[in-house]
Amino acid sequence: MGVNKSASAEEIKKAFRKLAHEHHPDKNNGDDAKFKEANEAYQVLSDKNKRAQYDQFGSAFSGAGGAQGNPFGGGNPFGQGFGGFGGAQQADFDFDLGDIFGSFFGGQGGGRSSRSQRGSDLEVNLEISLKDSVFGVTHNISLQRKNQCQPCQGTGAKGGTSFDKCATCDGAGRVTTTILGQFQTQTTCPECRGKGKSIKEKCGACSGSGFTVEHQDVKVEIPGGIDTGQSIRLSGQGDSGANGAPAGDLYVNIVVRPQSDFERHGFDLLSEVKIPFTIAALGGEIKVNTIDGQVKLKIPAGTQSNKKFILRNKGVTKLKSRGRGDQIVIVQVDVPTKLSRKQKKLLEELSEELGND
Repeated sequence: MGVNKSASAEEIKKAFRKLAHEHHPDKNNGDDAKFKEANEAYQVLSDKNKRAQYDQFGSAFSGAGGAQGNPFGGGNPFGQGFGGFGGAQQADFDFDLGDIFGSFFGGQGGGRSSRSQRGSDLEVNLEISLKDSVFGVTHNISLQRKNQCQPCQGTGAKGGTSFDKCATCDGAGRVTTTILGQFQTQTTCPECRGKGKSIKEKCGACSGSGFTVEHQDVKVEIPGGIDTGQSIRLSGQGDSGANGAPAGDLYVNIVVRPQSDFERHGFDLLSEVKIPFTIAALGGEIKVNTIDGQVKLKIPAGTQSNKKFILRNKGVTKLKSRGRGDQIVIVQVDVPTKLSRKQKKLLEELSEELGND
């Protein structure tokens, strides 16, 4: 079983499930002998009394005295009484066999599996402007998606009706499998995948696949406040499903183009503006660009570089909330590098006056 001597019942059960899945004889790479060994080992280790005897006597332990040292009798690796689920020495199973056989054969308890398969999800990247990310926008996306073939209605058969009865399951859609000569289970037919029929003549439009690949335009509503790295899911806009199953989803990944005069910080916008040193000293009014357009900003006298001004509700729309963020305007005092003689003289006079105060 590959477990420690002190392994718990849950660890033993988990180990058995793994071995049963790996070595089941009905699998392509299954091993009947190893499958029997795993079952025999589990019969012993899942029973407290038998486990204690095995711990004491090791491989010499004969259990119930079955044939060839098999403690479960008669060569049946599931133990006496298993075939009828009620013998006096029935093995102490504490798990559902349907869990194991269902996963082997594609359905619960080895029954019929689902014949429908949901369509694949699709993913596209969409680049939008900063302004569109602030206010939201409607975009049309052109993509290739797999749609149900219309001429055959997704059946893959010419005219939608060109079928023969499946020879493997005789049209039943299921086949009966006998495990180790004792346990029978019905499984989905591997040939027709449960349909009970096979295509006699393939549809020319889809070559028997049941799908056609087509270009399609999809409208997507981009909400205000979205940012780079976020996605929008459009339910049912992916590839079509098989046999009437639902279509997959379309995921639109957003990329916001940077804009040189704005920098986004959460739902706030950061911008920088230069002001003449005269306005910085004397005060005045300037025009500032916002995402909405130009607005007037009053600059008080004596403003220094890196002073921050806040324009309320001029930022980004708050996603899944109300209102907008702010715009933070940082001013930089623009000191001229070249002065005329008159300008230089005036500044010298001003400097002398300030120095005399």
